[in-house]
Amino acid sequence: MRRAHNEPRAVTTSVDSLFGEASPELVETATRLGERELGRDLDGREDRGEFDAEGWRRCASFGIQGLPMPERYGGTGMELTDAVRVLEALGRGCRDNGLLFALGAQIWSVQMPILVFGSDAQRERFLPGLSEGRLIGAHCVTEPEAGSDAFGMRTTATADEGGSSYVLNGRKTFITSAPVAGVFLIVATLDREKGAGGLTAFLVEEGTPGLDVEPLRDAKMGLRTSPMGDVVLQDCRVPAEQMLGQPGGGAAVFNVAMAWERCFILVPALGGMRRQLEECVAYANTREQFGRPIGKNQAIADRIVGMHLRLEQSRLLAYRAAWMRREGRRLTLEPSQVKLQLSESWLQSSLDALQIHGGAGYLRGMGVERDVRDAAASRIYSGTSEMQRAIIARFLGL
Repeated sequence: MRRAHNEPRAVTTSVDSLFGEASPELVETATRLGERELGRDLDGREDRGEFDAEGWRRCASFGIQGLPMPERYGGTGMELTDAVRVLEALGRGCRDNGLLFALGAQIWSVQMPILVFGSDAQRERFLPGLSEGRLIGAHCVTEPEAGSDAFGMRTTATADEGGSSYVLNGRKTFITSAPVAGVFLIVATLDREKGAGGLTAFLVEEGTPGLDVEPLRDAKMGLRTSPMGDVVLQDCRVPAEQMLGQPGGGAAVFNVAMAWERCFILVPALGGMRRQLEECVAYANTREQFGRPIGKNQAIADRIVGMHLRLEQSRLLAYRAAWMRREGRRLTLEPSQVKLQLSESWLQSSLDALQIHGGAGYLRGMGVERDVRDAAASRIYSGTSEMQRAIIARFLGL
């Protein structure tokens, strides 16, 4: 049995330990899962904006959703660095970035907060279904008037006279997996005058009276296979036992969710960037112009070198964050550093891959343009690149 990531262990300083001990066979199997069993009819599903429910189940059968979860809650009990390595391998094989994004959004911003803040009853009730793919979760914070200013949300929670339940009213927007979710982690305010100190989190199940989901009407530029929608709350009554954490503890739930998400939601993109690099090297060695491979041109070689360096820098930051989590060390700047580095790198490397492939890369069949569209969103979700720079600047004393 593997030791769960949140159990104590001896501190090690070996650089190799950053990358975990997942067996090469497991890593290769995860890549093959992505290549052979995910992303089927991807162009067609993109056109239809269709979620790959079967792919989700295949991931669950492999153990993806349960990678960082303890075994008692349906997870693998895998070390966090090993889990990250498996997710990177999955991203190398899987071209369905929408599916990978939806997986990450659930693992890091729904499952992890329940694991950290949930009561024993809440963990037993929700985590096995989420880990085993029988249940899909959605994290609900963003509102029409509260995006980057998450703590300015207007959704309210009002306790009844006896305190046995709370009534929620408001609207959440751009909620990942909302149209297919069975449980919603919703952050609302008990007291708007207290600002962040009045926020409180609730676990609300699909079918609860007063909770409705409205799928997005407009097609997204990218991540089209990741379903999104608005969550509308109209006098939605939630039992007090479904509060996640303490009254007024919603900011802590949100901050923990964002720390996990910013560190690791883009880990599959590391695998995607490696695939891009390999494909660009192969293309540059076989595509000829002016009587020689285009890779012999310094301009092309420089782009590929840049892709290589961005990948290596991104991997080091992401795996260092995973190692620090595994060792129980406190993260401060790391979530914003990882999120900024990976999102900017993935988009730039996708643009470089498009440029290297030229006209062929602009065609849909190559799959290069899809990465560009999907990567563009990564600079927006989980906190924009501008917000990550602002956070880093504050830590630097600016």
